[in-house]
Amino acid sequence: MGNKIKRMNKSVFIHFLLALGFFSFSSVQAQLAKTVFVQMPDSLLPLLTAVNRADCIDFLESQMKAQVDNRFGQKSEMTALGKDYLCLQLSPQTTWQMKLLPASDSTKVICVVSSACAPVCDSRIQFYTTDWKELPASDFLKLPVMNDFIIAPDAADADAFGHALQKADMLLLKADLCKTDEGLTFTLTTPEYMEKETAEKLKPFLRRSLHYRWQANQFSPVP
Repeated sequence: MGNKIKRMNKSVFIHFLLALGFFSFSSVQAQLAKTVFVQMPDSLLPLLTAVNRADCIDFLESQMKAQVDNRFGQKSEMTALGKDYLCLQLSPQTTWQMKLLPASDSTKVICVVSSACAPVCDSRIQFYTTDWKELPASDFLKLPVMNDFIIAPDAADADAFGHALQKADMLLLKADLCKTDEGLTFTLTTPEYMEKETAEKLKPFLRRSLHYRWQANQFSPVP
């Protein structure tokens, strides 16, 4: 009887280890960009079905062009896929990027950048848990403002700069996640919607891009 109990306990223990191993494997799998992407609710990217999303991954991993017919009967294409990053050209005017960012040793945060160019590009940034619960973006990022892009003019140029800046009455930013590291770049696109002559006068006083790095669970500007 005692040996039988021991055998039962051993069997239970083995099954426990197997279950634990499966859970650990599943947890690792769930942290891959492609897995998280396929499991995303349709409501968050209604242009593509779950089958569309899975097909994009299968095509790209097979070294084929990852192009599918979206819900509007138009072409969407996955242009990049890595362990923690992917990028889609949803239409000629819109792109969608996703990056898994480390929140701790075992958990990730999803960052999504949606960009529309109509015709000037502007982006929206959102954050989610790996099961697609939205998180407050302000917890992870303070968006740049116009002053962050300005290079202070010399006194001789102050009047020309002030006049040109008055025409920049709308802040437009294109954001891009880095495929190879945990960086985020903001490109100022405001000059592209301004009159060409005024934009040219403003350009010498502007930083075109700002770079951010993921550290301590948030994006911070790179000095």
